[in-house]
Amino acid sequence: MTWSIVAHDPTTGAFAVAVTTCAFAVGASCPFVRAGVGAVSTQSMTNRYLGPAVLDGLQRGLSPTAAIESALASDEGRGIRQVHAVDRHGRTAAWTGRNCVEWCGDRTGQGFSVAGNMLAGEAVLADTVAAYVTRDDLQLPERLLAALDAGDAAGGDKRGRQSAALLLTTTEDFPDINLRVDDHVEPLVELRRLMGVWRRDREPGLRDQPRRANPAGWIDLDAIEADWRRRGLDLRFRR
Repeated sequence: MTWSIVAHDPTTGAFAVAVTTCAFAVGASCPFVRAGVGAVSTQSMTNRYLGPAVLDGLQRGLSPTAAIESALASDEGRGIRQVHAVDRHGRTAAWTGRNCVEWCGDRTGQGFSVAGNMLAGEAVLADTVAAYVTRDDLQLPERLLAALDAGDAAGGDKRGRQSAALLLTTTEDFPDINLRVDDHVEPLVELRRLMGVWRRDREPGLRDQPRRANPAGWIDLDAIEADWRRRGLDLRFRR
């Protein structure tokens, strides 16, 4: 009931999942990422335990194929599951259970995988892949959005549209980007708008946040207040 793309950018070390569906709040259940490890999407009668289980396997050194097989081994509902993943080496693997609703399938390549079920047709995945491969001029988030847009233009989810999400991590234990459109008549249009807001309002301040390399982050009170004044904000810390 979904299609998604998981990807790894070896230049930045980013792992990301972009996903859309005609169901509520897809971002709450399908995408999983872990810095330095991989990206996973679990969908089609989603089992949310599979995402962390696959990432745990990748972290232990399993290949994506072996990690997915290990995660599914104890899942009696594996026939209605769809799972795909990419690891830090750019290796990919996908599982589409034999009971998933047509049209369903997956396509894997070096550094990315696309999978979907209950789609309008095979062209949804083919066009998603083609857009991702050809739009390497874009930064990864926008490249993923372009890929989903192409799949949507090819018919997307056969039931229609409702939600979308983009999850991306680089070096930290939490995502750099975690954008969700839970309920919208044009979720991909709204997701692209939110991506623009993230670029404008959130991205510039990421370097100042607490990070592994700087656990406290930016804590110079005078400098922070000066920045507020430059932005027209009359704010002061207590001293």
